[in-house]
Amino acid sequence: MSLSNVPEKPNLIKNFAPSWFASVMGTGILAITSLFYSQYVPFLKTVAHWLFYFNVILFFVLLVPWTLRWFLYTKEALADLEHPVLSNFYATIAVAMLVLSANFTVIGETVFIGSIFWFIGTGLTILFGFLSPFIMFKGEHVTMDHINPAWFIPPVGLIVIPIPGSFIIDQYTGFLKELVIFLNYFGWGAGFFLYMALCAICMHRFILHRPLPNVLAPTIWINLGPIGAGTVALINLVNHSAFITVKEPFFAFGFLLWGFGIWWVIIAIAMTFYYISTVKLPYALSWWAFTFPLGAYVAASHFVATVLHLEIVDFIGFGLYLVLVFLWSITLIKTTIAVYYGKLFK
Repeated sequence: MSLSNVPEKPNLIKNFAPSWFASVMGTGILAITSLFYSQYVPFLKTVAHWLFYFNVILFFVLLVPWTLRWFLYTKEALADLEHPVLSNFYATIAVAMLVLSANFTVIGETVFIGSIFWFIGTGLTILFGFLSPFIMFKGEHVTMDHINPAWFIPPVGLIVIPIPGSFIIDQYTGFLKELVIFLNYFGWGAGFFLYMALCAICMHRFILHRPLPNVLAPTIWINLGPIGAGTVALINLVNHSAFITVKEPFFAFGFLLWGFGIWWVIIAIAMTFYYISTVKLPYALSWWAFTFPLGAYVAASHFVATVLHLEIVDFIGFGLYLVLVFLWSITLIKTTIAVYYGKLFK
């Protein structure tokens, strides 16, 4: 047997994918939505707290190989950063920190720690929000095949900034308070309109180019991320901005944005069944794309229902919450098995 035919041995650090922190994003949003719907099912409050504790541990466990890779395998880490698909997943560590900020603030009721995660996460989110597009703007290596909804991740991160950031506004005064307000509004404005532009590009690919490869099929669900997070962030910002005295028009816009999400939910479900029935849907880390975007949309459903007093929207949200629990559980089980056998580190 030639050396070229020898199977590559698992190497956790060298082959540690940038997308791992999507698991923290998905687990964090499941914890938050579990807390929301504990008003209907009381034991979900306990579930939310346990998921919160698990998520904190998960983040710091993943942080070790992610950091070591930059020191021990810098070449591979930089190569992923230049890749027109993989580079977008680097933003997941920043978004994960913002989600943890929301976990600490909403579930843990510890605004101080939430603020620490928010400031660091916001800085990293803004960094990747500029860096990932810049790498693609200056390069000639991007083709139509590279276009996929994973490109939404850096904009999603920017949109997520105000979700925990809104709660932090009232914790400060003077210049620091103005800085927090600026970062919140910059995040939503930049992220939302970047999403709109990239959505048009992805639509172009979906209609006029070959379908996504099956390993990227779950990224179709990422479309729900900017919609769900955008709705929650908008409502949060309006509720915590003293200079906005008439809130109803913003709530109405959030409801319209939520309505767009219903279309994407149905399309995402239809396309998932299409892949399962025709070209198969093998497990990959991209399966975590099933979780955070859907969870953000579930949270948006609860927020819209609360501010507009529409029970039907909350019922839809709770139904999708049950779908979220199923998808998160399956993905966690699949991921655990793949880690045990070393399949994700080859």
